[in-house]
Amino acid sequence: MNIHSPDMDREPTRAEAEAALALLRRWAVDVTAEEVATLDPLVSRLIPGQEVSNYPALARAYPEDFEVDEAYKASMPDLQNGPSSLIRGAQQQIQHVGISNFRLPIRFHTRDNGDLTLETSVTGTVSLEAEKKGINMSRIMRTFYKHAEETFSFDVIECALDAYKSDLESFDARIQMRFSFPMKVESLRSGLAGYQYYDIALELVESAGVRKKIVHLDYVYSSTCPCSLELSEHARQFRGQLATPHSQRSVARISVLLEDGGDLLWFEDLIDRARAAVPTETQVMVKREDEQAFAELNAANPIFVEDAARLFTEQLQLDPRISDFRVIASHQESLHSHDAVSVLTEGPTFAAESLDPRLFASLFHVG
Repeated sequence: MNIHSPDMDREPTRAEAEAALALLRRWAVDVTAEEVATLDPLVSRLIPGQEVSNYPALARAYPEDFEVDEAYKASMPDLQNGPSSLIRGAQQQIQHVGISNFRLPIRFHTRDNGDLTLETSVTGTVSLEAEKKGINMSRIMRTFYKHAEETFSFDVIECALDAYKSDLESFDARIQMRFSFPMKVESLRSGLAGYQYYDIALELVESAGVRKKIVHLDYVYSSTCPCSLELSEHARQFRGQLATPHSQRSVARISVLLEDGGDLLWFEDLIDRARAAVPTETQVMVKREDEQAFAELNAANPIFVEDAARLFTEQLQLDPRISDFRVIASHQESLHSHDAVSVLTEGPTFAAESLDPRLFASLFHVG
């Protein structure tokens, strides 16, 4: 028989709640933890000494001898690959979802027929259809590792992209690989040589069935302001006043789309193009004669940031292996507390009305 108080639906007072809690605790003194849990597992949190009651008792030792069989794996929940009813938010297609910055050693072939193994940061993403909850992200890593032992080429990266597109049943996909590429550079006059490191990123992008192969290069150079150079010479000529033009470390991010079916564009080839456009690359090994030569080289090649973008463009246009491209230049001024920047694109691949708000900040070279 159920007995209902005529005022049971009213809001209890604090005094009544305190009395009920005291009654519950008196009852719990004379019963087992199992009886408390049977009433309600949450009750244990209200009873002194049982706040972290672990009923039913769970094993705390790591089971080193436990082995997973197929039946056990089949029983495990997989919410990320669940039905569309589990989707939170707008049921909309996601253009790219995946993982960023998983690292592994990749072997690259160089122009002089040597191989280099470089630590490489990989980003892999796929499209996700509106009716799908999510993807199994570990598959991207597992698929890429299957090809990681092969010497890199765009053919290899295409095999990896094909595999994880198939595994994840996606239409579009992207793989990006970032690494620091060493290249020995001679000093200007002393005959010394040292390794310059170039930040390079490679992208294979597939969208709507069309694949694009893209190479990004960060090229670091010194830019001497032409205006400042002329003003310094004016002070010398008219007033006998020693003055120095301002020059600064500068960075150009050069992104190129490779012609489909064209000849191989080596990393070193793109670096040579950049150096031909702006020869005032920062130096590695320097003695006094090299420092003097660098000052002379800068004076012979003063450039505004607009000049830099156009000079790089001139060299890229000469290479038949390069299709669309983008040049982003940042002169991190020693005169001003702000930078001078420019962006020049050719072709539809890199054309964009909006820029990443942190784009130019990412061109800061820390050595």
